[in-house]
Formats: sequence, structure tokens, C-alpha cells
Amino acid sequence: MKKLINNLLYAGLVVMVLNFTSCQEEFEEVAGGNDQETITANSSTAELIEKTSSNDGSFDNIVDGASCFALKFPYTVEVNGIQITIDSREDLHTIEDIFDEVDVDEDILDIIFPITITLADFTEIVIENKEQLRELAAQCIEGGGDDDIECIDFVYPITLFTFDINNQQTGEVSVNSDEELRKFFAGLEDNDLVSIQFPLTLKKFDGTEIVVDSNGELANALEMAKEECDEDDDDDFNDDDFDEERFDFCLTQCPWEVREVIRDNQSQTDQYLEYIMTFAEDGTVTVKDREGGVLNGTWASSFTERGPLLTLEFDTLVDFNLEWLVYEIGDHTIKLYSDDGNKIILKQLCEDDPGEVPGPETLREILKECEWIIKKVKNQGEEIDRLLGFEFKFLPEGVVSLSNGITTSEGTWEIGYNDDQVLSLLITMGDEPGVNFEWPLRDLNNTRLRFEVEEIDYELVLLRVCDDNAGDGDVPEIRNIMMGGAWNVAMYKENDMDMTSEFAGMDFNFSTMHQVEVSVNDDPIAAGVWRVLRNHDNELKFFLNFGDEAVLGELTDDWYINSVEANRIELIHEDENSTDTLVFEKP
Repeated sequence: MKKLINNLLYAGLVVMVLNFTSCQEEFEEVAGGNDQETITANSSTAELIEKTSSNDGSFDNIVDGASCFALKFPYTVEVNGIQITIDSREDLHTIEDIFDEVDVDEDILDIIFPITITLADFTEIVIENKEQLRELAAQCIEGGGDDDIECIDFVYPITLFTFDINNQQTGEVSVNSDEELRKFFAGLEDNDLVSIQFPLTLKKFDGTEIVVDSNGELANALEMAKEECDEDDDDDFNDDDFDEERFDFCLTQCPWEVREVIRDNQSQTDQYLEYIMTFAEDGTVTVKDREGGVLNGTWASSFTERGPLLTLEFDTLVDFNLEWLVYEIGDHTIKLYSDDGNKIILKQLCEDDPGEVPGPETLREILKECEWIIKKVKNQGEEIDRLLGFEFKFLPEGVVSLSNGITTSEGTWEIGYNDDQVLSLLITMGDEPGVNFEWPLRDLNNTRLRFEVEEIDYELVLLRVCDDNAGDGDVPEIRNIMMGGAWNVAMYKENDMDMTSEFAGMDFNFSTMHQVEVSVNDDPIAAGVWRVLRNHDNELKFFLNFGDEAVLGELTDDWYINSVEANRIELIHEDENSTDTLVFEKP
């Protein structure tokens, strides 16, 4: 098949004379009555077609910083210490979300090599190390190192015809993608002739479609589209394609609350926290302080290669008087930056903002009142089962402990607002990376806290336990039953699959301090964590955690207690895909 296509591409073709004027060409009709216009492979129209069908390498500039090529999926990167796998364009937003989640002076991204890159002509190259990638990236000039046309696309399929030296049609090729079209034209000799079946549909960057009926109309449409949109070939992935009009509208749409102020590397947040700034379309800005006093000033915006600039001038608020670079625009948040350690973070306050949420001091007291049991902890979509049932204690002076009843890890904790001004719990625990994170609060009730970053699939769910549920009559009774001697697995089923035999001969001994030991013929083979609790829905739960310990890892879960007797307990776990049943009985 490849030889046949090559024969079609390299067949002798009729030579034509080209005169390109005002983005149009003179096209030659092919003899034989088929009324088809042809173009040569080295014509300006063919060049426009190649540029429009080239592989766009700018969409992943946040990773490689080069518009001339793109990394081939899947690949793995480490972003601010978090390792993630990139399988699609959508996953690239995860990188920006991580950069945005924690406000640091320098975001760090490391690519795990080797990787494969795809060039503009869809050629693939394996890259073994960072130095090799940098050498190729240096050949791309930021802001236009690639010469592709991204503001308009072909709608496929497209039919192409080839001709021999006698003006006779020799072949017909249907292309179904940019890659096929780009490779077709790249395979032609300079004077080879090809024609296109019209009408042809094109889709512009704004979603509108246009239909062209000739080579001249096609050339005009592609040429006109070259400068019609921002191809976003730079590395400024935080600009969110704001233009001056959109920025001014965003600024004047609602009042803004001051959340952080740093001037000359010194924090002034306490002085200005919760001041309200209102920007008017006439260039005036009013600031209301916490006592209700009003201060007046002016504002102006401009655009540079670095992005939007916001100039503020006040008679009294001298810490605000600067030309600020708008270095990030997020959901309801604007971050302003200026050299020499100056920063302001503003949170948008619109009338449709959600209702009241607890303040930092309220959440701080809630956490310190009781212990908190991990019901779920998820990092990048993967649940960390080894932490199921572990207990947090949030102690005074910012100390936090995490225990399974035998071993205890210690770290620090604090409450504050993240970059998006969401109330968050920051946990730092060096020997337990699974909980090291800035956790935004999403849900709070009397017995449960849920923290989540949906964009990168991080989640932490904590159940409140005061005095170890000693005042709940059922919980202590069930615990006493379980600690009354050895237990065996009488049944373990995943849906209809009976897997009971995998636990034959194993004795389970549930002891105080929430420890469970598994032995065979009195020889210990594994240890884990167990807990009996009443959850936020007033249901009795049985936590079992053997981590990833071979077969026993199958039992790691938070189980509902379906029934309990002196010599038998039946546990159920349900999710979207299965219903598991676990029955313990005394021998």
C-alpha cells in the first residue's frame, strides 16, 4: 500500500505558472473535462495547507516551553513534588491547578525521561534526558517559533486527486486527519500537481464554519485566518487569554476583598486584611476599611508582553501605589506582583457568592475539640488504603499527631486561606507524604469534615470521634465482643465470587489500641488496624486496614456492620461496581 501511494505522489504532473497577488493565485484547469483546478506542491497555497495541518506544539508549553513540538501521551511529570501521569490535554490543567494550589516563589516541574516528542510534520523523536530536550526547545522562539496556522482547521474527510504528465488523473486519496494531510503534501516533489475536491469546509477558532469552492477561496481563507486569534504560543499559561477589555470588565464587575499584602518583602496583611476595593469604569477606586472608613484613589490598566498591568494611586494607601503585574487570574481571585518583594491577593465578592462559611478560628477550634479518623484519603485519584482508620489529633501550638494505635507520627498544622481564598487545612508531616497537602474545606457538619481539590482528584474525609465513642452503648459492646478471642473468616465474597478459601487457617485476634493480629498455627503473619465507630449518618462502621498486605489487603475497607452476635459478625461494603460480604465467626 505504501508503494502504491508513493507511485501516486511521484507520478509526472503538469507544470503550471504561478502569480500570487493579494493572497490569490492563478490556477490551471486540468484537461479532460473534469473541471478541476490544480496546485503545485511548492505553491503558496500548498504551503498554507501544510501550515494549517501541522501538529500544534503550543498546547503543552507549560511542560516543555516549546511551541515547535509536543510531548506524546502518556508521560509522567513531577510537579512541586507531586508525581502525575499525563494521558490527555485535559490532564495538563492538573499541572496548572497544582501550581495555583500552593503559592510559592518558584514552581518546579520535572519530566520523567525518556519521552517521545512529535514535531510539526508529525515525526516522532525519542528524548532521553533534559539536556537533549533543552537543545530542541532552544530552536523554538517563544511567541511564534512555530509557523503553523492554529486559528482555522480543516473539516475531514478531504478527497485529493493526482495526475500524470498527460493530464490524466492517476489516483484518488482520502485524508481523515491533519497528520494524513500534512504527510501527503510533505511527500510531494516541488512540481507535483494535486487537486482538491470542492466544496471544502473549514472551522474557525470561534466555532464558525465556512465553505470554500475553489483554490483561490481556500488560499484567501487560510491567509486571512493567520492573525485572527491568539495562538497562545508563549509560556504564560496563567494569563487565561485575558485581553484588556475582559480584564477591565472583570475588575469592575464586583467588589474585591484584600486577602494578602506584602510590601518590600514585609507582610502588611494584618493591616489591610478584609479591606474592600471597588473599581469603577471611570478609573476611580474606593477602598472601605474594616471600620467603614472610605479612601479614594485611581486605577488604570495596560497590556505588555508580560501580561496585564494594573496601576494604583492613592494619597494615603501608599503600600498599594505601584504598577502591578497581574501574574495570575483565577476563579474569583486576582494576584498582583511587582519586583522587590511586593504582592497583593484580592478575592472577588459578588452578590451570588455562596453563603457564610466558618472562619479560620472556628475551624481551628472544631479540629481541636475531638479526634478525627481517616475515612478516605485520595491522591491523584488513588486511594491510600494504608491510612484508613488512622487517627488525627490536632493539638495546640500547631502540633498534629497521626496514629494507628501503636506507632505515632508528628507534624504541624495550620488553618488559613489558599490562593483561591478557600478556607484550608495545611498539614506538614515529613514521614507521611500521603497527608502532606494544603486541603481546601468543602463540607463540614457535626461529625465529618471533607477536604477536596477536584481538579487533581485529591480528597480527605475525616470522621469526628470524641472520647473514642465511649458514650455510644453499641460501639463499646461490639468492641468487647470482637476482643473476646480468635475469629475466622467464615465467608468472603466479592459480588458472587466466593473467595473464602483464601483465608483458610487464619486466626484474627482483635486487641485494644485498635490492633488486629493474623496468625496461622499460632505464628503471626500480619498485623493491621481495626476500629468500630458510628459515622455521620448514625451508622455503625467497622474499619479494617491491612494496607496492601497480599491477600489480607482485600479486606482493607470501611465496612457497614450488617449484623452482630456473640460468635458472629457480618460486614457489608458497597460501591458502584460491587457488593462485598465479610463474615467473621468464632471457631
